[in-house]
Order: sequence, then C-alpha cells, then structure tokens
Amino acid sequence: MGKFTALFFLVLFMIGTDTFLISPLIPTLQAEFGVSTGHAGWMIGAYTLGSALFALIAGPLSDGWNRRTVMLCGLLGFSMTTALCGFANGFRTMCLLRFLAGVSAAFTAPQVWASIPAVVPAARVPKAMGVAFSGLAASQAFGVPIGSWLEAAHWSVPFWTIGAASLLLAAAVYRLMPDVKPAAAPAGGRGAILRRYAPLAASSRARAGFLAYLLLHLGSGASLAFAGKWMADRFALPVGQIGTVMMFLGLGTLLGSLLGAYPARNLGRANAAAAGMTLIAALYVIGPHLGSLPAATALYLLLFALLGTVFPVVMEALTSLNASIRGTISSLANATMNGANTIGAWTAGLLYAQLGGYAAIGLFSAVCLLLSLGAFLAGGVLAERAPARGGGAPAKP
Repeated sequence: MGKFTALFFLVLFMIGTDTFLISPLIPTLQAEFGVSTGHAGWMIGAYTLGSALFALIAGPLSDGWNRRTVMLCGLLGFSMTTALCGFANGFRTMCLLRFLAGVSAAFTAPQVWASIPAVVPAARVPKAMGVAFSGLAASQAFGVPIGSWLEAAHWSVPFWTIGAASLLLAAAVYRLMPDVKPAAAPAGGRGAILRRYAPLAASSRARAGFLAYLLLHLGSGASLAFAGKWMADRFALPVGQIGTVMMFLGLGTLLGSLLGAYPARNLGRANAAAAGMTLIAALYVIGPHLGSLPAATALYLLLFALLGTVFPVVMEALTSLNASIRGTISSLANATMNGANTIGAWTAGLLYAQLGGYAAIGLFSAVCLLLSLGAFLAGGVLAERAPARGGGAPAKP
C-alpha cells in the first residue's frame, strides 16, 4: 500500500490500541489502585468520554485548519498523555490522563477520514478507506495482546511503549504528509460549527441512524469492556493469556472488515445487517454461559467477525446520509461511538458487580443490538440509494 495509506493505517492502529488497552489490564489495575469492579470501568470510560465530547467540535473546527498540523498536534498530545498514564499513582490520576488522551485522539482520528480524499487518487479512495478501517481492527488483533504481554514486565510498560511509538509516528506525519489546507476559512465562528449539524438534526433518517449507531456501540462496548475481567474470573486466566484470547477476537474483527463487502453485495445492505445483528444478539446471550475456554474463544471469534462485517456496512450508510458534510458525519459518528462506549463501560461495571456478572452484560448487549437493528430498519437508513454525484469531494465550510 502507498505511503499515505500506510500512515493512516498506523495512526488508527495506534489510537485503536490505546482505546482498548485498559480492558485486559483491568484486573491488574484494580489491584494496583484498590478500586471496585463497579468503578473500574471508568478507566476505559474516561478515555472514550474525552474523545466523545471533543469529537463534536474537533471535526468541524479542523475543517478550517491545515489537517497535517491538526494531526501532528493531536499525535504529540496523544503520545505525551498516554506515556504519562504509565506514571499514574492513583485511580483519579489515571482517569484524568485517560480523558486527556481521548481528547487528543478526538482531534487526530477525524483527520484520517477527511485527508484520504485529498491525498489519495480518487480511484484508490475506497481501498484506502478500507485499509484505514482495518487499522482499528488490527489494533484489537495485535495491539491489545502485545500490550498485555508487555504488562508482564510492569503494567506501566504498555503505556510507555504506545507513547514512544506515537511519537515516532508523529515524526513520520511531519516528514511524509503534505499540507492539507481548507479551500476557504469557515465563516461565522462557533455558529458555523453548529450549523454543520443542522441538516442531520432536521433529517428523520439521520436521527434514526445515529440512534441506531449509539445502540450498536452501546451493546458492543459493554460486552468488550469487561471481557478481560470475565476471562480472569471464569477461566482463571492471567493477563498475558487474556491478551492471547483477545488476539483471536481482534482477528475476527479484522477478517470481517476485510470480507464484509461480500455479504452486503450479495444480500443487500439491509439484509446483511439484519442477519448479522440478529446472530450477534444470539451469541451475546449464549457466550457468557460457556464453560470451555476453546468454545468461548471460537464463539467470540465468530461474534467479532460478524461485528467486523456489520460496522463498515453501517458506516457506509451513515456517510451516505449527506455527501456534502461527510467530515461532520464522521466526527458525529466518532463522538457517538465513544459516548456509547463510555456509557457501556459504566453500565457493564454495574451489571457485572450487581446483577450476576457477565451473563447480565450479554443480555444487555443483545437487547441493544436488536433495538439498534429496529431503529436502522424503521428509519430506512439501510435502504440502498444511488450515490450522490460529487460525494467524494471535501465538504465545504
């Protein structure tokens, strides 16, 4: 793949790795900071909360700036705050640093999607988008397990490693990425940022689509947040082995994201999403009751492969809602995802501690998936539509 595609893959790989890093480390960090299971989820939720809140303004705001500069500054902030997590001496400090890392990620990730049409030839944009998305999937397959293995030396080592690697990546962005300046400065200041969301607020399809997207990530985020804790409790696995199991889950997501176009092409977007999400809901209910680690690994490998198939289909449907504001849609989708993951991590902690452990989380996730599917179908979001002309052009301020 080209240098820009490789660069964007690595940026999303690094951000994805940091997003899910805490999940397999929760048992260790619980003991280190002396926090309850009900509160431990905030070490994940703080990061996603920071990313969710600032993504709402980061994407539209950066439309008026040089995207190379925004990405570079975001990566430098991301590198510093992630490395500092390794020096955290308490639960509150860890949550604050994770929040700041999420803020940095909110300014970095949207630049990937917005920069691809500007620096990649038009004929290669779809492939570049797919490769960039696979960076997030690859982070689950390889980044999180690597972090778990590094934890064997000390729990701080994964944070220091990601911080150092992100600093090197920032140097690569500085050297390789060209300036991507806006065609014109956005008028109207902060009001202009709010006006970018007006077409989405006025559209019933957009409202249904983002509600469904929220529910989809609420279910998947809750399940993933305490997967490591469940494996430790159910199968008495140390952190290193939890990372190995999660590698298979990430491989499932990666496989699904690479092959996800085929079900949508053969079944149609709505039928592919309906079949996938219905099966995912059933697997969420069944998974927590399995008593064999190989069986549980196989089931969750299939589950994450299905999620990897569904997410690109859903994201394509969302970005086709309004071709003139794809950047704003991407930012809102990112905020929705991280907001849902924040609520999901917090909810999962309460369910795990108060209502029978991981089985309650599985049931909650299944209900969220079915409600999400209902919202997608009722709103007509997944209906096939002819692509708008000029949809690949950058959104005008």
